[in-house]
Amino acid sequence: MRNKAVFKQIVKSILEAESVIVFPHVIPDGDTIGCAAALYRALKKAGKKVKVLDENDVPGYLKFLTKEYENTEALGSRRSDLCISVDCSDLERLGVRKEIFLSGKNTVNIDHHPTNTCYADLNYVDDNASATGEIIFDFLKSLRTEFDQFMAEAIYSAISTDTGSFKYTNTSVKSHLVAAELLDLGVDLNEISVELYQNIRLEKILLEKEVLETLEIFCEGKAASAYATQNMLNKSGAVMDETEGFIEMLRNIQGVEVAVFFKELPDEIKIGFRAKRYADVSRIAMKFGGGGHVKAAGCSIKGSLNEAMKLVYEATEEMFNSIIKQE
Repeated sequence: MRNKAVFKQIVKSILEAESVIVFPHVIPDGDTIGCAAALYRALKKAGKKVKVLDENDVPGYLKFLTKEYENTEALGSRRSDLCISVDCSDLERLGVRKEIFLSGKNTVNIDHHPTNTCYADLNYVDDNASATGEIIFDFLKSLRTEFDQFMAEAIYSAISTDTGSFKYTNTSVKSHLVAAELLDLGVDLNEISVELYQNIRLEKILLEKEVLETLEIFCEGKAASAYATQNMLNKSGAVMDETEGFIEMLRNIQGVEVAVFFKELPDEIKIGFRAKRYADVSRIAMKFGGGGHVKAAGCSIKGSLNEAMKLVYEATEEMFNSIIKQE
């Protein structure tokens, strides 16, 4: 967990390593990709043999961060000096790459999720950080890395996306202080805003129209849900990554405390949860083997969409009932 001695050990491991592989989590978001991109540039500048091992396609709005790094799709039995996971709360978030991660001579886990299972040789988890990008910023400073504009923009993107453009409750004083430093380092705020938030494909808008047709309000108006299916993707021409941000739209509804979004994947249903003021949605996610933060969590359920919705509705109802009893 968060520990100064572990922090120093990780810095030492990075400095001593000749070859490094960086692991973003499955279904990547802005935090994990921003961290991977910044780490890649910094380690490359330090003369390391560094690669990023992605598993899923990177969403279109984040591709500007991956133009430079080399994605290694198949490493076979190759063993690196150091494997670093970023923003991954458990080994399952590494998907089929977990064996490659564990084959590293040394493994490092850098994260901000309170449900992190500390699966690496060295684990640095700061659940007070708004984003893993905040933590990577500290590591890069300790490595005496000379920040360039690209690194600053990658870290800024990580923090901005994980704080909802500094709107979510995980935003802290440090979030703003780090952002201020990054802006001083040359972040092009207009360009970042366009890439992250003003670059939506028409197909995503068409998918949003389909998704809104599935909106349901339950738990006496305190919860809202919606879903995206494979049929909707085929009809709209969108991809599932383009559902990013839909769950926040549900949470923004007046009177709604908990938002739930279901994604129908070929072999499972992925579920995201968001809370507004007082609910702890990590409790719901953990019932199904997931986890996350108090206000943002997720899980997966095997089975049909209808079955998953029934189970989640029941768990959400139980959560609200337990809150009433505590009062």
